[in-house]
Amino acid sequence: MNGVSTKIAEGGRVVIPAEYRLKLGMEPGEEVIIRLEEGELRILTRTEAVRRAQALVRQHVNRDPSLVDELITERRAEAIRE
Repeated sequence: MNGVSTKIAEGGRVVIPAEYRLKLGMEPGEEVIIRLEEGELRILTRTEAVRRAQALVRQHVNRDPSLVDELITERRAEAIRE
């Protein structure tokens, strides 16, 4: 997709073209995340921001043993101590 030219309206408003909103799955009234990165303004849906955050965390989490299993084991040990 090539870039499009648009103007900044009153109050700093910028219209995201319908074609872009459709491809990104953006709906009217939906909250988005806006970031400034390397001189660019990036707009992400909350869904995409969460997906990226989960992917980052997955890189640093050891899946063996299961974190859920660890938590259950810890809670059971605490219950026994009480």
